[in-house]
Amino acid sequence: MGDVRRDHYVRLDVRERDETMRFMMLMIPKGYEKAAPGAMPDAKAVAAMMKYNESLQKAGVLLALDGLHPPSMGARVSFSGGKAKVTDGPFSEAKEVLGGYWMIQVKSKEEAIEWASRCPASDNEVIEVRQVQELSDFPGDVQKAAAKLPELLAQSRERQ
Repeated sequence: MGDVRRDHYVRLDVRERDETMRFMMLMIPKGYEKAAPGAMPDAKAVAAMMKYNESLQKAGVLLALDGLHPPSMGARVSFSGGKAKVTDGPFSEAKEVLGGYWMIQVKSKEEAIEWASRCPASDNEVIEVRQVQELSDFPGDVQKAAAKLPELLAQSRERQ
């Protein structure tokens, strides 16, 4: 997905929120777990992906997208007994890692799957489609515990 940058989580369409749901399409490139620091996609693949990204944007469903550096440049923070433990990448036990993501807003899981199916992915790539949990999906006590979430997100968007 390259170095394409977009404003994160900014709605690009005028659909009513209650008619749609957000999905993440998670790109999982097989073999990326072993990629060297600084590994970059091929220009032809990026050009094809850009056409796909533009189709998502023109359809008004694209909210955000980003490509990720390989795990060899990352870190994992795990927790045990209330203490954080940092492990620098690469992660030898990893079988699948994220190479990037799209956040889309569509009317159904089927529509999200249809968009994922149109991606010009390589034979070694898989796209996992997952619906985003909205605050309204949770029971009342959880909504109350997270009551400040909308304000927090709005403040984060203002800084972008």
